[in-house]
Amino acid sequence: MIRRNEAEKSEIIHLVEHSALPVKRTLEELQVPRSTFYRWYQQYQEEGPEGLIDHRPNPRQFWNRIPPEVKRQVVELALEHPDRSPRQIAWLFTDAKGYFISESSTYRILKGFDLVESPAFRALSAADRFQRPTKHVHELWQTDFTYFKIQGWGWYYLSSVLDDFSRYILAWKLTPTMAATDVQETLLMALAKTGLDQVLVEHRPRLLSDNGSCYISKELQLFLERRHIEHTHSAPYHPMTQGKIERYHRSMKNVVNLQNYFLPGTLETEITNFVEYYNNQRYHESLHNLTPADVYFGRAQEVLNRRDEIKKKTLRQRRLQNLQTAAA
Repeated sequence: MIRRNEAEKSEIIHLVEHSALPVKRTLEELQVPRSTFYRWYQQYQEEGPEGLIDHRPNPRQFWNRIPPEVKRQVVELALEHPDRSPRQIAWLFTDAKGYFISESSTYRILKGFDLVESPAFRALSAADRFQRPTKHVHELWQTDFTYFKIQGWGWYYLSSVLDDFSRYILAWKLTPTMAATDVQETLLMALAKTGLDQVLVEHRPRLLSDNGSCYISKELQLFLERRHIEHTHSAPYHPMTQGKIERYHRSMKNVVNLQNYFLPGTLETEITNFVEYYNNQRYHESLHNLTPADVYFGRAQEVLNRRDEIKKKTLRQRRLQNLQTAAA
């Protein structure tokens, strides 16, 4: 039997929660027994990320107790950012306060104040992390449409282009149609923003899309051929292909659709605000809890190194504080 570590269990739960397929079929593709998965999931619901760890008894961990003042600050931060998960609060606290606190500790603190919602299954395609992961920015772009209802105007469609490696949103366009020309205009925005319309052919990104009519049109094919961009179509009903951009659209709509819209300009303003938040502030678990901008602009290792120093400093400080308390 394959033994899974905490990160692997968490990723499997993430894939199952967001798969467009039934749970049974998704688990079959991942080669995980259903009984094993539901045991992990129950532990995750009850204890958060720490429930996925294989614990060994160690009764002398008193030195690592979190001070009450820090717990209070964690709760205050969570109340200031009610839209963020315990995982995101943990890394926001580390970055903003310069004091390390683990995801599991944050979960326990917030759960004690009834500030944690239980995870729920949602039907959504998952990220293609288990197969052929990209290794650098602009290796692969994902593009897709989603839709919004504007009162008195009808349906409007949002075309987005996402960099697969960093999950950074490169370009987006809100339009009353969902045509090949709309896809082309969004791609032209992305090419202009990145400067890739001026680079050598071998440095052009591949494009991944579904099999919608606008993406299989001859017009788009010619557009991509002229720019030497290879086009790949995702496999229908497959949970590990275009999940990143589908998950982005779902996350955005969960926020943007909290209000009604009566003018396209108002909706565009809300989308602009969310893209700014998503690219520059939202921590992504699959990016080692970095923002897409951290990865896209090449400062990921700098942020991780700084966090590692904060963690070491915090643990030394916490050890000293707790030992002094125990000796008093």
